[in-house]
Amino acid sequence: MSNLRALLPSGPVITRDLTASIVVFLVAMPLCMGIAVASGVPAEKGLITGIIGGIVVGALAGSPLQVSGPAAGLAVVVFELVRDQGLSALGPILVLAGLIQVVAGIARLGGWFRAISPAVVHGMLAGIGVLIVVGQFHVLFDAKPLPSGLQNLAAAPGRLFGLSPSNIEATEIAFAVGMLTIAAMLCWEKFRPASLRLVPGALVGVLTGTFVALGFDLDVARVNVPESIAGAVSFPGVGMVAKWADPSILAAALAIAFIASAETLLSAAAVDRMHDGVRTNYNKELRAQGIGNLLCGLAGALPMTGVIVRSSANVQAGATTRMSTIFHGIWILGFVALLPWVLREIPMAALGAILVITGWRLVSLAHARHLLSHYGPLPALIWLATLVTVVVEDLLTGVLVGIGLSMLELVPHLKRLGLKVSEGPQGGAHAINLSGAATFVSLPKLSDTLERAPAGMPVRLDVTGLSTVDHTCAELIKDWFQRRRAAGDVVELLGARGKTAALAH
Repeated sequence: MSNLRALLPSGPVITRDLTASIVVFLVAMPLCMGIAVASGVPAEKGLITGIIGGIVVGALAGSPLQVSGPAAGLAVVVFELVRDQGLSALGPILVLAGLIQVVAGIARLGGWFRAISPAVVHGMLAGIGVLIVVGQFHVLFDAKPLPSGLQNLAAAPGRLFGLSPSNIEATEIAFAVGMLTIAAMLCWEKFRPASLRLVPGALVGVLTGTFVALGFDLDVARVNVPESIAGAVSFPGVGMVAKWADPSILAAALAIAFIASAETLLSAAAVDRMHDGVRTNYNKELRAQGIGNLLCGLAGALPMTGVIVRSSANVQAGATTRMSTIFHGIWILGFVALLPWVLREIPMAALGAILVITGWRLVSLAHARHLLSHYGPLPALIWLATLVTVVVEDLLTGVLVGIGLSMLELVPHLKRLGLKVSEGPQGGAHAINLSGAATFVSLPKLSDTLERAPAGMPVRLDVTGLSTVDHTCAELIKDWFQRRRAAGDVVELLGARGKTAALAH
């Protein structure tokens, strides 16, 4: 019994985790349902993914403070899969995607996903954001999104100009509820008192739209969830393995595994920058995500990733261990099991409104400006090309175009792509000397070298011998440098010049 107590967090830690889990639960509930709606599947599918992401992946994760669940980044992929192949194909695809992630984690490929250019990842997310905005815009009118992003974009003006203030009907009422939800969310985030800063704007927006629809008995479409969450679980049929022979199923599984892994591990790296606790074990996190997606496939739910919005809320709310993530999954399960009638009162237009704001925030123009000002026009061009291709063609094509353009960064250095590293104690400090080319192909090696530097010991990083540093490695070094200094460690950077000069600030 004493051994069991030794494994559990102390009382004050449990209290902080319990409080943080409630905040994350309040953030996650509307997003789980909204992302399911944006994916073209019933809302309860997103809730099942949130439960699995909290309880199972939370217990196994290599990033203890990261929160997993359905992500807006995969909503467009799932929408297209369900549209083209039917909901029954989603289970086999996710089981296979999960197995791919588990194998990648066992093969220790986690670090390589971090080598994907941030310009590609942010361009992909921006493209997804555009597609979510133009798709969920139609949900504001109690209408279904059209099959493609370009069709949704072309039809948007007609929806708006078709409103008639003099003839208030269901469409106008739904749009008013959506606009009220957006206004409540944005106003709360701008003017909320400091004592209530942890109350999420998405929750306030959904509650406002729901109470107005209830109070005035408005005739708008509402969320449809089953009486029992168990009734939402749909296991794949006996022909699941046979479906894996279909090239389209295999391609979809590879795409989901790749995108989910990249988004998860980049989110984990961002979470690490927010706290001073245990750092992410990327291969362990990849294995945990694979198990989570495998279970989501078996349950007929949505795919999952590590999600930065929920994870940042977790850290800001004071979470210290993985128990916060696990608790939040338990709260979702309890709420759905005991109070499903509450969810059935939420207007669809309110969820669409939350997703419009979520999608808009994925289109981070600030990141594009950062790339242009710090690293030149090529990374910014990669971001833009990825975004446009995702919107005009599809997600996988956009990512491949972005990765292809990233290769152009290697062209001037083809004769000297290697990164040489030497490290060891020197003059009372841990010295790291880098020479050659620090490009995304050498990022895992660079990351491992930096993370080996002993904590609490002065570090001297000499980059004099580097002939080039691309923006992927520059961002990695900058984040490591700032984190070490924030922890109170003495870090000396030698030979910073040109693009690497910004690392010292």
